[in-house]
Amino acid sequence: MVELIVVLILTGILAAIGVGRYFDRPAFDVPAYAEQVRAMLRFAQKAAVARNRDVFVRFEDNRIFLCHAMPSNGCAADRQVSIPGGFSAGDDATRSQCGSGNWYCLGKPAGLTWSTSPAPDWLKFDALGRPLLPGDAAGALILSISGGKESASVQVFQETGYVQ
Repeated sequence: MVELIVVLILTGILAAIGVGRYFDRPAFDVPAYAEQVRAMLRFAQKAAVARNRDVFVRFEDNRIFLCHAMPSNGCAADRQVSIPGGFSAGDDATRSQCGSGNWYCLGKPAGLTWSTSPAPDWLKFDALGRPLLPGDAAGALILSISGGKESASVQVFQETGYVQ
């Protein structure tokens, strides 16, 4: 009987901790979105090298996307970088912000914010895989993502373009 009571108490404690974590959506969204952005940046660099042409990473209010030409407002369909596998992430944020095409675009989940340092609208990977900021200045980039109590950062290193 004592063992049963101890097991019930431990189960109650674990449930109380687990339920609170389950309803804290940003606790899951922030690390997942940061990893999606890292994968996108790595793919952009590899695509630039493999295709021997520039790939632009555009940061807009509610989405991040890849384009083969300097995007000023969106990206023309013939300049969009295709997503590997031929389909997008499929989450609600991506569908609402990027449409249903097969281009590489990530919508920002609700409740998350991001900022870049420095604060460019875009980052370009050249044919050698180097990250270039506006004005073709070599530079590093830090993307800070936060939501709720969680935060994560994505860093692109100058010269090598290493994404961490």
